[in-house]
Amino acid sequence: MARPVWTGVLTFGLVTVPVGLYTATEDHTVHFHQLQRDTSDRIRNKRVNERTGRQVSPDDIVKGYDLGEGDYVVVEPDELDEIAPGRSKVIDMAGFVDLRAVEPVYFDRTYYVGPRGEEYVKVYELLRAALQDADKAGIATMTMRNKEYLTALRAQPTVLIMHTMHWADEVRDPADVLDLVPDRRTRLPSQELRTARQLIDALTIDWCPEDYHDTYEERVRELVEAKRRGEGVVGEAGPPEATNVIDLMAALERSVERARSRKAGHGAQRTEKAQGAEGQETGAEKAKGAEKAGGRGGKGSGKTGRKAAGKAGGRARGGAGDDLGALSKAQLYQRAGEAGIAGRSRMKRDQLIEALKGRPAA
Repeated sequence: MARPVWTGVLTFGLVTVPVGLYTATEDHTVHFHQLQRDTSDRIRNKRVNERTGRQVSPDDIVKGYDLGEGDYVVVEPDELDEIAPGRSKVIDMAGFVDLRAVEPVYFDRTYYVGPRGEEYVKVYELLRAALQDADKAGIATMTMRNKEYLTALRAQPTVLIMHTMHWADEVRDPADVLDLVPDRRTRLPSQELRTARQLIDALTIDWCPEDYHDTYEERVRELVEAKRRGEGVVGEAGPPEATNVIDLMAALERSVERARSRKAGHGAQRTEKAQGAEGQETGAEKAKGAEKAGGRGGKGSGKTGRKAAGKAGGRARGGAGDDLGALSKAQLYQRAGEAGIAGRSRMKRDQLIEALKGRPAA
């Protein structure tokens, strides 16, 4: 089991629960070492005095706040330790807010919150269930690694999760960042707005995170493997051109038509799969019945029944593997990897289906 990155108590009202925080995500980024070109020599970073060019020991390094024009306020490490918030072990709920009222821009990192003992599971589950029923988030401050954090505690179906959050003065106003921001004077034709809503409705899908992958990371790994084998690599196509404002309505209408036809095609494939599965179950049941009948009829009949059941089971397994349209993109991608299809990391769902047609299931 993973070790907690922080342990302490969670309080709401007069109720206290000992808990631990566990990192909820992990990084799969491909990491490289830095080498000097045409060699296998590693590059190392060193702390060097920019005036003398000499390397400086960590014990001789202090912090300096830049006042401008070469002037600094020097701060010793122990001076920062003296004013640090310390190792507080309490997450004290200051209040509860509507979950939808917290803008996602405020969220930073996510942790799982777990009880620190079997005897605290009931109290922990009580808070989790109450938060889920109320659809609210608990707001609190806490100290971790000598830094104070604003946090939001919320419920998932089986566990509490905690988000560390940005302070209000850390979130930038979009008007201070973007050159162009639409205002209330920007008028939108009602027909274009209605068609854009239709496009959103046509493209609405169920949220399934397993359908999405970091294709760039996959391409980096393919690049490394291709270079190891001495093979070339094909680059990505450039981005599409921006939509002409004059042709906006036509582009929206074509997009709606394409999205609806694609959704209709996927619906038909799902229906075919359901019908196929029903037929396979019926065939398997018949084969099972034949096997039982063979068993009652004698030794030779039992062999015949088992053979028929085997054939029916084989047909059921083969039929389920052949219906590619019912598979998620993640399942299609996995099957493409098993089939050794090149360039699969750049393929969309429809392209994966086309590439897999005629290929035997692994």
